[in-house]
Amino acid sequence: MFSEESAILDKIKSGDKKAFEELIDTHQKPVINICYRFLLNKEDAEDIAQDVFIEIYYSIKNFRSEAKLSTWIYRIAVSKCLDEIKKRNRIKRITSAGKIFNLEDFIGKLSGYENADKKIEEDEDLQKIYKALNKLPENQRIALTLSKIESFSNKEAAEIMETSLTSIDSLIYRAKQNLKKILK
Repeated sequence: MFSEESAILDKIKSGDKKAFEELIDTHQKPVINICYRFLLNKEDAEDIAQDVFIEIYYSIKNFRSEAKLSTWIYRIAVSKCLDEIKKRNRIKRITSAGKIFNLEDFIGKLSGYENADKKIEEDEDLQKIYKALNKLPENQRIALTLSKIESFSNKEAAEIMETSLTSIDSLIYRAKQNLKKILK
């Protein structure tokens, strides 16, 4: 897979527009999903995803392949989402309390349904959980979002957040402990 990435990167860096379209086709849905998890609005997620690919287009020549291309793309997506949230002074992102609270039903709604935004609005219990999640420190919410909703490994989450694996493990642990306290 890494050699495939190299070939696509070389084509994109040499100006091959088809290769860039292929990159967009491959990563657009996951990027929109990540953005949606942070912004809770389909249109906002699509707008930010577009900004992500514009940034990728202009900065891909500087990509040094020190990380996987997808990790770099998702790092940009997370960064753009956080910038948008700060700009609007609204910190509403979703994550999952998951197995701690026996909410597998909610995990499905968050990660698998096409109409997730409608399902979320209809579920009052889930709204209570989101309010509790919004009380978590930012890094804890991000770590849980990447790990539990987006199903990144803790190592991948650490790369995206540009921190250590130990820090991610600690953030997730503390987030779970804080959620227990908040929801009691």
